Amino acid sequence: MTTRLTPAAYLDHIRSESARFRAVLADTDPTAPVPTAPEWTAADLLWHVAAEVQHFWTYVLETRPTAPTEETYDEPERPKDASYQDLLAHFDELNARFIKTLEQTGPEEPTWSWSQDQSAAFTYRRQAHEILIHRLDAELTADALTPLDPALAADGIDEILDVFYGGKPAWATFAGDGRYVRVDAVDTDTRTWVELGLVSGTRPDGDRLEDEPDLSVLSAENIPADTEPDVVIEGTAADLDAWLWRRRDDEGIRVAGDRDIYDSFRALTNQAIKDDD
Repeated sequence: MTTRLTPAAYLDHIRSESARFRAVLADTDPTAPVPTAPEWTAADLLWHVAAEVQHFWTYVLETRPTAPTEETYDEPERPKDASYQDLLAHFDELNARFIKTLEQTGPEEPTWSWSQDQSAAFTYRRQAHEILIHRLDAELTADALTPLDPALAADGIDEILDVFYGGKPAWATFAGDGRYVRVDAVDTDTRTWVELGLVSGTRPDGDRLEDEPDLSVLSAENIPADTEPDVVIEGTAADLDAWLWRRRDDEGIRVAGDRDIYDSFRALTNQAIKDDD
């Protein structure tokens, strides 16, 4: 069962999650620490989403399909004397430009990304999940939690496991070793199969990566017939998505099966998110 939403649905979520993110932070002390990013304040989070995320992806879409470089892309510089109201206004401006640019860009159009998906569809999906998780950051900062959309969260499980934790650059080869973990979102009846294994390959700079532990999400047609998972992790889509993104603990998430394989899976997902070189 696919978790993918339509590009129009992703865009609707970018609109609504951006609005919620902004509304929560507008009523939050700008100096309040962000629990999920202790080095940040509410003001830092607001600036990050506006200037470091949505401004960047607006540039990517506007200059498609050319890849951004240090020479061509100028990240906005945060004014030292900017008030919180100035930062909110800056967010409003950049968010409106970002959404308008998405509206004018067909998802099938060739567009740079750091993944192997070189189409604007990647930006639609990735940015819907980016703002969902940062909306959660804002709500945790303000202690004002609201539910995550189950369908978007279910897709978020697949996206973080497949694109972030399991994503591979073109030069890498994955060899599965027959250890399987299945992540079940019980409220959306969606299942994500993951195989553990090793990745090898030669980086563009010539350095060799040899048999490094890794994981890969399996498509339905690649799940071996009559195979049972070694580990099953169950929870609601929202709980699992937030847990995988380190935005909540494992309370209410159930784990059954081989504990050593679960520990290996958890160690891999605890690694820094890979850079798809």
